[in-house]
Amino acid sequence: MIVRTLLFLTILLLAKSTAFGQGNWELKKKGEGVEVYTRKAAVGNIKEIRVLCQLDASEAQFINTLKDIPGYSEWVYSNKKSYVLKAVTTDKIIYYTQCHLPWPIKDRDLITELNIEPTPQVLNVTVKCLPQYLPKNADFIRVPYSLAKWKVTPISDNKLNVDYTFSVDPGGSIPSWILNATMAIGPYNTFLKLKEIIKSRKY
Repeated sequence: MIVRTLLFLTILLLAKSTAFGQGNWELKKKGEGVEVYTRKAAVGNIKEIRVLCQLDASEAQFINTLKDIPGYSEWVYSNKKSYVLKAVTTDKIIYYTQCHLPWPIKDRDLITELNIEPTPQVLNVTVKCLPQYLPKNADFIRVPYSLAKWKVTPISDNKLNVDYTFSVDPGGSIPSWILNATMAIGPYNTFLKLKEIIKSRKY
């Protein structure tokens, strides 16, 4: 009983400690050319994610893959379905996503804006959450905050260096220590699938 109590208190302290300051990136998972790091967030208890990898693709192939919103269910981890709500411009798209989570955690949904900003040296992509864009769906918990940033640098005509960061508040009552313990799995599997999708398709 004493051991269980001490373990529980340790978990609570670890979760609470993430609210103070921003930590250094710590490697959590590595394999097949994909490296996943986590660190303490500046605000809140959910850790931030960073992924480093290389993609065998041209910049145009990568952009077209990101613009294929319905195709996200084939490579984005836990993505049930995604569809376009509004194409603001050719490089700015607002879309809706439903995320399937394991029982007993309730599924999430979110609205996000994809913003692609190409420059001669680097391709910057920002995907930010727009939680108030649509009324809430009672079958899902609306994700109140998420922010993903891609920094994509061409190495050659058909090879890209990717530096991806992601932070999220999933909403609802999921304990932060559970999320943090499994946070590297989703991004790792997502990027492995992305590498496969880009290789198998010619956009």
